[in-house]
Amino acid sequence: MKKARVTDAYVNCNDRAATRHRSRILAAAAFVTFITLSGTSAAQDSTKIKLDSMAARVERTEEQLKLLQQMIAAESDGKVTTRSRLSLEFNGRVLVTGFSNSRRVNNVDVPLFVRPDTASGLPQGGAGMAIRQTTVGLAVTAPKVWGGSFRGDLDVDFFGGQQPSSGGRTFPLLRLRTARAMLKWTQGEFMIGQDAPLIAALNPVSLASVGTPGFAGAGNLWLWLPQIRAGLETGGIVSIGLQGAVLAPTSGDPSNAFDTDNDVAEKSSRPYLQGRVHVRWGSDEMEGDIGFGVHQGWIAVKGDSLLTSSATAVDVKLPLTKWFEIRGEWFQGQALKGLGGGGIGQGFGLAGAPVHTTGGWAQVNIKPSSRVMLGAGYGFDDPRDADLAAGSRLKNVVREAHIHVRPGGPFVFGFEYRRLETTYATGVLANDHVNISAGIEF
Repeated sequence: MKKARVTDAYVNCNDRAATRHRSRILAAAAFVTFITLSGTSAAQDSTKIKLDSMAARVERTEEQLKLLQQMIAAESDGKVTTRSRLSLEFNGRVLVTGFSNSRRVNNVDVPLFVRPDTASGLPQGGAGMAIRQTTVGLAVTAPKVWGGSFRGDLDVDFFGGQQPSSGGRTFPLLRLRTARAMLKWTQGEFMIGQDAPLIAALNPVSLASVGTPGFAGAGNLWLWLPQIRAGLETGGIVSIGLQGAVLAPTSGDPSNAFDTDNDVAEKSSRPYLQGRVHVRWGSDEMEGDIGFGVHQGWIAVKGDSLLTSSATAVDVKLPLTKWFEIRGEWFQGQALKGLGGGGIGQGFGLAGAPVHTTGGWAQVNIKPSSRVMLGAGYGFDDPRDADLAAGSRLKNVVREAHIHVRPGGPFVFGFEYRRLETTYATGVLANDHVNISAGIEF
């Protein structure tokens, strides 16, 4: 009984605080009304008050009433704000995935390509479960900053590896995905932070490939990199835009656990540069975008010369109806391992020469209702064989089919089948990957 009285006191305390706050707003409203009526009465009694003075009083009264309406609306919304009074929003997805593979792959819960069999005598495939594709994010917004609207967001997951232990993937490490501060005007934008490459910012829809986006290593250049980005648009029903970005240089080679050294791209002392022109139309579910981009980077080698990392790319997001969409990307270039696995994760080949490669992906998504989405996709990455050393991956192809169901409330369920085919000099190795996911979104 004592515990119940404490709980009741806590609720009543909150009720009294809310009542006092509403009382202050109502008192302010009554005061404004009194001042307005008094001013109007005095104006009727005095014949010397001019009409323009009456209009000014009415205008001031309307402004005060609008301010009170905003105060009442803010009180009813109950929004969370930061110390600097920015509106704060939390979001995330707790996602449990069950998976199986028929062959040996580079990563069992989110495989990118098939690896040659081992001689252990054990089965090459297997099945398991993981929760490390869970994501958490937050966003802050402000309607008026430097004449535009401001948005800052942060997105993390638990796909940063795992603690060496008997628990394995049940002890995942937190990882920063994207972090952006963005200003948008009617005909311009500016962003600083970490995001996908400007020329390949689009990703396929997937609940099975969250830690690494779908078709990575099979046509998707995705790696989130620190960058500064700016753009201009014409505006209108059909808008033409020009964007440019300065990105952190990276060769894509792994770093040490703690102390790091410059990789060969950083040793060039030059940033990566990217540009993109695009056409955008529509809004919300019917927003479409077609872009053409170029990439240029530099990589240090012995001596005074530099090798180049370069690419041209096309991206398309094409909503034909509110329930049918086509999206995809295509690229061609060399030494693209640093952008997220271009060349099937092979940046340099024979005698240290850059690996030339061509890749792309496409996906069709159908939404027969607000609670169901289904679709299928295809991706490939095909490096030039003459650039590759013995034992290299010659081609990687991925086909997938998926269905997502949101039955109501925060729940989400997904099923995805993926067929991976990786070509080596000895032949094609294939893996059948099945993923079943279940979680809650907030």
